[in-house]
Amino acid sequence: MSANSADTRGAVEVVLVKAGRTKIRYPAELLHDDGTRIAVRAPWAAAGVRDFGFVRLEPKDVLTEYYWRDRWYAVKEVRDELGTLKGWYCDITRPATVSGGEMTVEDLDLDLWRSADGRTVLRLDEDEFAASGLAVTDPQAAAAAVRALDDLELLARGGGFEGLLA
Repeated sequence: MSANSADTRGAVEVVLVKAGRTKIRYPAELLHDDGTRIAVRAPWAAAGVRDFGFVRLEPKDVLTEYYWRDRWYAVKEVRDELGTLKGWYCDITRPATVSGGEMTVEDLDLDLWRSADGRTVLRLDEDEFAASGLAVTDPQAAAAAVRALDDLELLARGGGFEGLLA
């Protein structure tokens, strides 16, 4: 999978960076890469259970993850081991970059959750984003991140959200 060409097979290593450090790295099955949007599937990669209060992520959960080379977010569809949809966890990130079988995304702290039934939409970690200092160190990136969160929230509340993933 090259940085600018489409690919529809194989594997990719997903590398999530936060504050200049690798937060997590995991292998994923490449489902599709059209040169702009990349779709991968992977089991929940973190150790153990993570209970956010609004969703519980567990070792047997499967995530279908969508990344863009031209958008400031990633959308992760979360399903349990039986395939039941739990919802979508959205990370606000810099656009994905791909090189040598690795896809790297930089987490910018802001997140959004949309429940499977679409009734619950939560903006998350705005306090972490403010504390990160990005608005001072990179005001253009901070503004793009806030716009991305606003755009995702509008889609999640008003329709068209699933169209991102089609």
